[in-house]
Amino acid sequence: MHAPDGFLNAGTAVATGAVSAGAIGASLRQMRTTLKDKQVPLAGLAAAFIFAAQMFNFPVAAGTTGHLLGGALAAVLLGPFTGAVVVAVVVIVQAFAFADGGLTALGYNVLNMAVVTAFGGYGVFRLLRRVLPANTTGVVVATGLAAGLSVALSAMAFAIEWLFGATAPVPFDTVFGAMVGVHLLIGIGEGLISAVAGGAVLATRPDLVYGARDLTSEQVADRPRIGMRGFVIGATLVALLFATVVSQFAAPDPDGLEWVAEDQGFIDNAQDHALAASPFADYATEGLGNETLSLAVAGAAGVAITLLVGLGIVFAVRDRG
Repeated sequence: MHAPDGFLNAGTAVATGAVSAGAIGASLRQMRTTLKDKQVPLAGLAAAFIFAAQMFNFPVAAGTTGHLLGGALAAVLLGPFTGAVVVAVVVIVQAFAFADGGLTALGYNVLNMAVVTAFGGYGVFRLLRRVLPANTTGVVVATGLAAGLSVALSAMAFAIEWLFGATAPVPFDTVFGAMVGVHLLIGIGEGLISAVAGGAVLATRPDLVYGARDLTSEQVADRPRIGMRGFVIGATLVALLFATVVSQFAAPDPDGLEWVAEDQGFIDNAQDHALAASPFADYATEGLGNETLSLAVAGAAGVAITLLVGLGIVFAVRDRG
């Protein structure tokens, strides 16, 4: 879903940029009251993990791949306001430090990948919680299903933007059907990864999970806990493992949006990234000829950057509050 520059026209880029800026600005203000102090480390760790997990493209079908978006997962862990900010941090870091996603496309990339998935995914999560058992299993199942459906919501958002900002003569219904169809499949992987990650946090530190705050102590009493220091160290190591090792096995085929663009004939509208010569462009480290090491160093750098930026923003907002 990382759209390059040129897929949508300038007017749509400006409009979605304004909407995204307003949504993230409002979310930053709301974070002051919705984010607990003990959740602050989790916000930075979530940003680092989502960045790392997005480096791994898993195969879907017919030469297509997908990767985690993470908005629904972040919203369940931290609440939709903080979740949207966390994924926005990831998308912005990817665009400026790794030349992944266009700079003029930031408006619709943040909107589709952060705002829609966090708020839309959390809305689905709350609806599912009403019909699923009020226990940790219900939270995990709701997380997985909501995360999977959030990918389809993100695909729908891009299709609607295409209706107003198309840069190629491809009908809206064609783009809508292709985007939603392939991203429903990608959503299966999103749901599984989100359920496992959310379940891991719930099993170790259920007190940190925003989406499980309604559960009583008896309902989570049988869940083991670890100290905050151990949790932070463990989560950081998991993010580094994804970024440096798991990413080496990423499928090389195009992701859902790129596949649709190739299939529908508007892939040539993509423009070269303005920062294509940056040191970590395309998740490769400048000056390192060994591809494995190059990817690992870039991944580790990305984990560090997103962790620090995420924590910095959260601390800044909390301090002002």
